[in-house]
Amino acid sequence: MKRREFITLLGGAVATWPLAARAQKPGKLFRIGYLNAAIPGVLPVEQRAISAFIMGLAERGLVQDRDFVIEYRYGDNRPDRLAEVAAELVDLKVDVLVTVGTLAPLALKRATSTIPIVLTSGGDPVGSGLVDSLARPGGNVTGLSLMVPDIGGKRLEMLQELLPAMRRVAVIWNAANPYPALVLKNIQAAARPIGVDVQSLEIRSLDDLANMMEKARQSRPDALVIIEDPLTSSLGKRIAILIAEQRLPTVYGVREDMIAFGGLISYGTSIPDLFRRAATYVHKVLQGANPADLPVEQPTKFELIINLKTAEALGLTVPPSLLVRADEVIE
Repeated sequence: MKRREFITLLGGAVATWPLAARAQKPGKLFRIGYLNAAIPGVLPVEQRAISAFIMGLAERGLVQDRDFVIEYRYGDNRPDRLAEVAAELVDLKVDVLVTVGTLAPLALKRATSTIPIVLTSGGDPVGSGLVDSLARPGGNVTGLSLMVPDIGGKRLEMLQELLPAMRRVAVIWNAANPYPALVLKNIQAAARPIGVDVQSLEIRSLDDLANMMEKARQSRPDALVIIEDPLTSSLGKRIAILIAEQRLPTVYGVREDMIAFGGLISYGTSIPDLFRRAATYVHKVLQGANPADLPVEQPTKFELIINLKTAEALGLTVPPSLLVRADEVIE
């Protein structure tokens, strides 16, 4: 999908901000800047997530094109491009910046210390330096964190339930993003006591894909974990070739990625739910709240999705202990 077509599909185009935001006045049209590090139109979850965000604003009385417009910008999975479009949004003097992941908000924070930045799914806001603490962010960044300390271990546990004889699991992750590194460490810590070898398949850009896939082919792991990130999601169709070739049971962190790319399981927080909750933050700062005083919230809604079609194609039987915990079973 072309950039213009995707942005038109999402809707909208985007008062300088003095940190203590002004209360809404009749007739005020707010401008919201949106920044994603990925390529527009390639993330399976994004359209649902932005729709949830717009719905969340509507629930608080803010109607698109009447009360606000959105300016969309994308980093095309290129650090130089990300810095450029972050500066573009700041130059537009939008009222608030809404952003995804860790790399995009870091680019925005480098570009402005005054315009409020709302995280929809910040990987590790404290560890990456986006905020001072979750309880007291202390600057112009607030919103929602994606980080849950034991998420990687839970994914490995589910894989072991499916594959008791599993001895090697490969993990695809974006080494340029601090959040996937934390999840990888969590997986490694959970793997040691059960005698599972973890192979790190790191990528930092599109250029690393071919080398990463060749390493995976040579090592022939028993299963695959893909850590959620705009880059790994952008590469989903090409990684799916590897999954199909090697018949790899694969765990994703995002439901929409698992469905789009033929995974077996997804377990993680609901991204559309985080976007909908982010609308509360945007509404508060547009009404005058200082982002420094708004605690960063952690995920509250998690989803376990099991794809029985994929299990059948792989010749696997999903144990009842796993099925009974599933929020959704795809048959």
